Amino acid sequence: MTDDDRLDPLESDFAEQFTRDIRRPPCQLYLVSPLDVTGDFAARLARAFDAGPVAAFQLRLKGIDQHEAVRLGEPLRALCAEREVAFIVNDSIALAKRLGADGVHLGQDDGDPREARAELGPAAQIGVTCHDSRHLAMEAGEAGADYVAFGSFYPTTTKEVSHRPEPVILSWWSTLFEIPCVAIGGITPANAAPLVKAGADFIAASSAVWGGDEAAAVKAFAAVLAER
Repeated sequence: MTDDDRLDPLESDFAEQFTRDIRRPPCQLYLVSPLDVTGDFAARLARAFDAGPVAAFQLRLKGIDQHEAVRLGEPLRALCAEREVAFIVNDSIALAKRLGADGVHLGQDDGDPREARAELGPAAQIGVTCHDSRHLAMEAGEAGADYVAFGSFYPTTTKEVSHRPEPVILSWWSTLFEIPCVAIGGITPANAAPLVKAGADFIAASSAVWGGDEAAAVKAFAAVLAER
């Protein structure tokens, strides 16, 4: 975290007193795939969708060629289209274009939102990982991102992380900007509530869903989101 990203005492007090702006749409669930989507994963995804409202699904694949990624992604994209769930591809603008995805999620080293917009068109949903940085989030918004993602808020086994923001960054963002923000990283039904209360527009979940009974997990998340 840079000096510019640190909060002064007044901002800390603001965070403690923050109440979610009721004019903002209710927080929604954003599922992120495990790295292995072979076998019966499509059936598991359908079961998750049937268990409760899911706004978006992100296909996250690593270490496979694009031909294989397209083969694995096509049935999942079709399932998302059938259930009216946004289908987002992680990292790769080229793969998102080949799959006809609804959008792409970019890490800091995965390309510029402007490049993604030029390739995917004006209707594409473009998200950007901003870690714990207000500066990166504002840059992403200026570059045309449709949402920004902050995290990891909690320890996670899904990926190595070196950034641990405080929930106040969600409060700050949602108070000042209309662009939605996504909270990500180690989020479970048991620890999601403070992030929803702080102002997250979407809660991203992966291991908490795919590490066990996906239907039960989605139902548990839905119950938490319904309370806020």
